[in-house]
Amino acid sequence: MAQLAQSITPVDTVVSRMRALDATLPERDGVAVFNRVYLAVTEEVDRHLDAGAFPDPEAAITLDVRFAERYLTVAEEGPPVSHHHPFDEGPSGRPSLLPACWRPLLQFRRHPGVRPLQFALAGINAHIGHDLALAVVDTCRTLGCEPADLEDEFDRVGDLLVSMEERIREDLMPGPDLLQIADPLTHLLGSWSLERARDATWSAARALWALRGLPDLAEEFGDRLDAAVGFAGRMLLTPLPD
Repeated sequence: MAQLAQSITPVDTVVSRMRALDATLPERDGVAVFNRVYLAVTEEVDRHLDAGAFPDPEAAITLDVRFAERYLTVAEEGPPVSHHHPFDEGPSGRPSLLPACWRPLLQFRRHPGVRPLQFALAGINAHIGHDLALAVVDTCRTLGCEPADLEDEFDRVGDLLVSMEERIREDLMPGPDLLQIADPLTHLLGSWSLERARDATWSAARALWALRGLPDLAEEFGDRLDAAVGFAGRMLLTPLPD
């Protein structure tokens, strides 16, 4: 594969940016909840890279960094907090450039009726369902490869995310004494699966790559993917009674 581009941010720099966000965001903020989860995942990926667990470390680093940068752009530059108004327009009245997949989390990030587990999974939904597909395409362009060349790295990162999701559900799910209150949450979150989202993302990445010579069609496909993932995120963030 081609030499790693000099513009690619190293994984340790990505980790530092996530830690800086963690230090500045309120603990209960929805973006902060997801950021803590994603920071743990990225640190785990870094440890696996150091241990030589990836057969192509250059591809793994590029994919990991391209992937993280899409989230960090939103988290560091997102619009002001509000859970009353949608983000259809930016502060100047022009349409917001914020991806539709991230709008629900930023819109409801401090809503008192949304639980931490919902915030964590809504962030995972946006990042896996939309950003990862685009990151695969970004990585292919950077390294001059095909999506099939990244399948091992994609699967290994996905496996780490699945194991992390299981820990998230255990850590953030209300205890047995709150089971009755948790029933609506259990029902809501049971309708979303990281495994299914990851499979759909791989198909979307391959489709986007196949459409790269048809920019108008590729843009339409990407917009529809973004909107669909945003709709799922909005459902995950349904406020629940105390």
